[in-house]
Amino acid sequence: MLALAAFVGATHTAAAQQAPAESGNGAAPSAKIDYDTAHLQRRLPAVRATGPIAIDGMVDEAAWSSAPAASGFIQNEPREGAPATYDTEVRVLYDDEALYFGVFAHDDQPSRIIVNDLKEDFATSNSDGFRIVLDTFHDERNAYVFAINPAGAKWDAQMSNEGRENNADWDGIWEVRARIAETGWYAEIRIPFRTLRFRTSDVQTWGVNFERKVRRLNEDSHWAPLPRIYNLERVSLAGRVDDFRGLRQGRNLRIKPYAAGSSNTIGSSSSRGDFDAGFDVKYGITNGLVADFTVNTDFSQVEADEQQINLTRFSLFFPEKRDFFLENSGIFQFGAGVTGFAAGGGGGGGGGGGGGGRQTADLQMFFSRSIGLSEDGQAIPILVGTRLTGRQGAYSIGVLNVEEDGHGTEPRINDTAIRVRRDVLANSDIGAILLLREPGGPSYNRVGGVDANFRFGSYLNVNGYAAKSFSPLVSGTSTGNDFAEKAGLNYAGRIWQVQANVEGIGEQFVNDLGFVPRRGVNNYFSFLARRFRPLAVSGLIREIRPHMQFDAFYRQEDGALESRYLDFHFPITFQDSSNMEIGVNPNVEVISERFRLNTAHDVWVEPGRYDFNEYFIFWNTNAAARVSVNTRYAMGPFYDGYRRAYMISPSLRLNANFNASVGLQINDISAPTDGFVSKLLTTRVNYNFNTKMFFNALVQYNSDTRQWTSNLRFNIIHRPLSDFFLVYNDRRDERTGTLLSRAVIAKLTYLVAF
Repeated sequence: MLALAAFVGATHTAAAQQAPAESGNGAAPSAKIDYDTAHLQRRLPAVRATGPIAIDGMVDEAAWSSAPAASGFIQNEPREGAPATYDTEVRVLYDDEALYFGVFAHDDQPSRIIVNDLKEDFATSNSDGFRIVLDTFHDERNAYVFAINPAGAKWDAQMSNEGRENNADWDGIWEVRARIAETGWYAEIRIPFRTLRFRTSDVQTWGVNFERKVRRLNEDSHWAPLPRIYNLERVSLAGRVDDFRGLRQGRNLRIKPYAAGSSNTIGSSSSRGDFDAGFDVKYGITNGLVADFTVNTDFSQVEADEQQINLTRFSLFFPEKRDFFLENSGIFQFGAGVTGFAAGGGGGGGGGGGGGGRQTADLQMFFSRSIGLSEDGQAIPILVGTRLTGRQGAYSIGVLNVEEDGHGTEPRINDTAIRVRRDVLANSDIGAILLLREPGGPSYNRVGGVDANFRFGSYLNVNGYAAKSFSPLVSGTSTGNDFAEKAGLNYAGRIWQVQANVEGIGEQFVNDLGFVPRRGVNNYFSFLARRFRPLAVSGLIREIRPHMQFDAFYRQEDGALESRYLDFHFPITFQDSSNMEIGVNPNVEVISERFRLNTAHDVWVEPGRYDFNEYFIFWNTNAAARVSVNTRYAMGPFYDGYRRAYMISPSLRLNANFNASVGLQINDISAPTDGFVSKLLTTRVNYNFNTKMFFNALVQYNSDTRQWTSNLRFNIIHRPLSDFFLVYNDRRDERTGTLLSRAVIAKLTYLVAF
């Protein structure tokens, strides 16, 4: 423990010797921070460990006292520029194999530290925690993010272009141990170099920044200070660790075989057993490029989709959850641009959750969920897949090729996605994409496009894309063109947020590897928001952010209006993170062909023009509390009828081990000919035995299908990135209780890393 005392004592001494306004480890409470230069003073030397580091959360090895501390954290929420209420001290060491972080988070009320979860990829916003961003190429745009809480739960992600693309589903090999003590909490983190990608230089500098969250105060602070409109992903404002020497990634080879056994029952038929096996291989071709191979890929352990109620005439969007498609997925994003309520990012936010959002999801040029899944969400076997992703110099490269097995009367299909992007100027880029779906014969689909994203100064982004599809069997069968194009700008300042987009999608633009909710339309979108931080009520209210949005679709064929959505919202975010919002959403829908609004009740919307306003209010309580509730109520005309929509979702968190939530959505719709009530019940129960063993249950009821569905998953992480899963899926008829289908799956994976 002598080394532990030296660790804390040396930090206090070093901090006391620094001049607050001039050093990298302090700032006067009233000092006005020049953020463009402040991060340049936040520098740490890379110190090689003089002995082994045991990852036990004790921070008591003598080597820690030889490394200077990063301290003097500065708030960006709630009091931007003020010193953190409780400071944090971080030391950095490395050896031939790994990078180490020793953390001491001061807190004179440790009994009030909030830890709400133990599971992997925990909700970082609802717990006390500590985050690291590592810009290993020091390009000030791309990075890894690692987060922990005081119980040692882990979260990690890949980030591109300062958060324009994020992949929180990436999983790396790393270790952490944490413990709560009398004056705060400690953590030791070990990140093997084979988990990271970096240059081959003998001497290297990496960008780094640290974030501390004290959840009961809803306070975020950083080592390299950040304005409140940014978060840790703003790596161009990060500090740095200098003078890494002799870093090597090793062979960087991972082999991950799996074996899975299942029992499947359909209706009253007898159960059918099955056994399957396959493997994944990951190989680092260079320090920046990684090749992945998968044979007989299996996704049986993936959590079921949350059901949605569709009250539009367009397809619903469901997110990708399959591991093979998630790592480095940001590289394949095309035509990036922030839309609507997400504009501006940063802390404090507020608003957006109550308005119902845009009428359809944005076009996604490449949507990996179109591979290996049928239109009704059924799995299509993937025989083999290869992928090359990463960075080479100024280029980001992504190549994906997958061979899908045939199903039903459909033949085998080969899918290819090629994405190249080059960094230009300061945090800007230009790129191209090529998508190929080849089922054989003349029915291929090919899409090519180019895009550009430019950042001017700290606040303004301009982006655009142009793409063309090639589908011989579609050409000539309908009017319109086969192009898609977009131009947009986004200004995300400290007070104002402004966004405007113009997008056109041709009637013949067919993209089988993308998500294209509408065709043959021109879309005009604008968004305006203003932030207020009223000092008179600052003890209660953190931010008021009124905003308005305009979103209109016009048919390319004749220029006639197809849809128009407006919103006028008034959101308030409170100091404990609870928030409320009221507003009105005027809608116009021009229906040219009748469509079925509800299949279960056979309710149709007839052709015509419909003008209707939705009025709503919602309230979300503090999500970090033991009991929290999200509620929303909306009412107003709906097409030729009237809709009342109710949503309530209470959550219970007894401790870090157990949490549960119930969500109920009700749409009560009356119409001149017929009305109906749709109910969707979603129940989640999670029990975390520790940071390596979890049970979670997702039980859903949909009154339209009159079915109960259950997805129960038990997971043990028996070694890093190696799992045992036991999964139970069940689907039953609500009226009779009759079993419609059942599956019991056991799956074991075992990662071998070299």
